[in-house]
Amino acid sequence: MAEPTSPTLSPSARRWTLASAALGLVPLLLQLPDLLAAIIALVALVTALAARQRVLPAVLRLALVLCMLAAIYWQMGARPGRDTGCALLAAMLALKSSELRSLRDARSLLGFALFAPFAAFLLDQGPLTMALAVLAALTALLALQRLAHAEGQAPSPRLGGQLRGVGRLVALGLPLALAGFWLFPRLSEPLWGIPDRAVGKPGLSDRMEPGQWLDLMADDAPALRVTFFGAVPAPEQRYWRGPVMSRFDGRSWTRDQDARQRPPAEVTSGALRWDYQIDYEPTDRRQLVALDLPLQAPPGSALDADHSLRSRSNLSTLTRWRLQSAPPSRYRDALRPYERQQALQLPDGFNPRTAALARQWRAEAGSNDAVIMARALDWIRARFAYSLTTPLPGRDGVDEFLFDQQVGFCQHFSSAFVVLMRNAGIPARVVTGFAGGVRNPYGNYWVVRRMDAHAWAEVWLPERGWVRVDPTAAVAPERIYDTLEDRLQGGGGATLQSRWLQLGQATDWLRRGWNDLVLSFDADRQQRMLRPLGIDKLEPAQLIAVFTVFALATLGWMAWLLGRGERERDPLLRAWHRLGRRYARLGLARDSAEPADRWAQRVHQQRPDPALLSLSSRFVLARYAGADVDLTSLLRDLRRHRPSSGASP
Repeated sequence: MAEPTSPTLSPSARRWTLASAALGLVPLLLQLPDLLAAIIALVALVTALAARQRVLPAVLRLALVLCMLAAIYWQMGARPGRDTGCALLAAMLALKSSELRSLRDARSLLGFALFAPFAAFLLDQGPLTMALAVLAALTALLALQRLAHAEGQAPSPRLGGQLRGVGRLVALGLPLALAGFWLFPRLSEPLWGIPDRAVGKPGLSDRMEPGQWLDLMADDAPALRVTFFGAVPAPEQRYWRGPVMSRFDGRSWTRDQDARQRPPAEVTSGALRWDYQIDYEPTDRRQLVALDLPLQAPPGSALDADHSLRSRSNLSTLTRWRLQSAPPSRYRDALRPYERQQALQLPDGFNPRTAALARQWRAEAGSNDAVIMARALDWIRARFAYSLTTPLPGRDGVDEFLFDQQVGFCQHFSSAFVVLMRNAGIPARVVTGFAGGVRNPYGNYWVVRRMDAHAWAEVWLPERGWVRVDPTAAVAPERIYDTLEDRLQGGGGATLQSRWLQLGQATDWLRRGWNDLVLSFDADRQQRMLRPLGIDKLEPAQLIAVFTVFALATLGWMAWLLGRGERERDPLLRAWHRLGRRYARLGLARDSAEPADRWAQRVHQQRPDPALLSLSSRFVLARYAGADVDLTSLLRDLRRHRPSSGASP
């Protein structure tokens, strides 16, 4: 016996299916590399157009698959991971439309397309991804409704009726979704970590080497958002301290790993105090930043000997830290021998011209370290320039920068300055972090972006201790102290650029609200949510029990609603039964064995209603006589009919 074939897809159902699949693909494409996303989108469009006439040959489909695999390998390499898996999903979805012919194919494509928005959530949990995913899911439900009507050979209802039906389905499942969000125990670490593309981006780390920050300084994505409670530091105090580098091998700077084991250096803080909160974007590293200098480590972090903060776990999700900082006024009287040795360490045989210049300045200045430091800053201010377009250094990179190029950015200036100071016998080190930040007037908070990454120097001066010295600010102060307000005022407040900046601020404010409402809902906020109910704390097992009870109750409620609203598969019979229920509420229910026309006559005798007689006659002709009746108008009239206001018995 031949297997029954699936009904052929109508042009209208085909368009709805393709539109829904395309919308499901969009949020995933936005998270892939731009060129790869454009290739996949183009292949999806060409495949959908080519498959309108006939199913593509298997050989051609295989060739397209191989081409897509080659494109993914070209853009993402051979490493397996979540990003590569999501790219493969997008590529396969783009090719799936080549098999779209029957209702079964359409349902398969829609089911496959619904995986794409969920995969996008593995790469980004922002509000735009959520909005696009919701739109794709709603469109998929509308398309499935149309396919169901097509399979029953019933006319599709108007879009408004379809939207109401989808709305009822969403409302039915919403309580269970909210229960899962609010009550399911929160994990301290995300199940999937963060995307490979985020891990692979350059950023603050335990190492600084030439050219490492070029991509970082072109990235305007937020690194952290800061809310101040009280005084706001002046621009020249807005240095966000990160890893401190003290070891130099002639090319790269690295941290002293032993500093993590030593307590913070003794320091007397100044009169200023800054109380603030940092929302730190995920990096999958442990480095934190704080205003120079943090007074203590917040819970979940540690403060090392160099006053650098480090999280006790990888920053794989958005995290929030409450901090207090104050500028140092005085350190202890002298460096310990080990610390002094670290702060003067230089590799042998590197940068001979720098060493010779430093010895000359030392001979001329005697024991006055401040004079040597001031002379170096004057030289840099008078002869050097700021630029990101610099060649990679050779073996003696500091010599090349100080005597040949004299053009560079913060990595060059801080490294060369520290090497010059050390050659002159002055303890010095490189400090990395961020500098600056712009105020968002909509939310009254400050945004520090990845492009604000910065490196400066600290030198040890007698009777003062570690002193921050920023040679980059001596050359390009606008690179450090420029604010968004300055740019808006310079642009007259009405230029296209200023309006674009204002739009970016409004968008970031919305993103911060989303972070507060959704992404920051962690285990602590989950516990605080239950305290108004008199529950101080629930263990994970207790939370699971509460969630299970609520979920079972919600599922029972959903089952009751679905059972109560179970409908006939035949839309005509379904509309007729619904009409009968309206009369049953008035005590005029139809007996199970009573024919439709006799029931209508009995109702008419008690509540005169010619419209009901006409509807029953048309229903009998369409249902039992096989007459050629306008089914669309009959269904519409059955749905709209209401009992007349005639006298009840």
